[in-house]
Amino acid sequence: MMYEIVSRRTLKREIKVVRPDDLFPFIKRYGKSRQEHFLVVTLDTKHKVIGIHISTIGLMNKTIIHPREVFYHAIKDNACAIILAHNHPSGQLKPSPNDEEMTERLVKAGEIMEFPILDHLIFSKNDFYSFRQNGHNLNPKT
Repeated sequence: MMYEIVSRRTLKREIKVVRPDDLFPFIKRYGKSRQEHFLVVTLDTKHKVIGIHISTIGLMNKTIIHPREVFYHAIKDNACAIILAHNHPSGQLKPSPNDEEMTERLVKAGEIMEFPILDHLIFSKNDFYSFRQNGHNLNPKT
């Protein structure tokens, strides 16, 4: 017997992401999980969502993220940009030092591969924290 985990969400309608509020309704279902889910949202040139992918599933309080798994989805979807998102099962939305360090590392990798990371959302079932809206520099050139 073989099981396959479906890690791509099929969207029934077109989503254009202008603000984090535009994306949150489509990812908040993972906020109920007792494990961290790290999502990669791939976008086309007009910032319309190509796909919402589960990159990794971790434990209650952490997951291991590697650029290889994150950018695999961007390459496969021929994306022009990506948005990162992960849930905090605790409901605490403030990024941890590890969240900030990991985001910085992925932003640098994205610059090298020419996949801009437009935002990183930390979310629960009811709310989210946006790195961009809270003043984090997601453009390593500035």
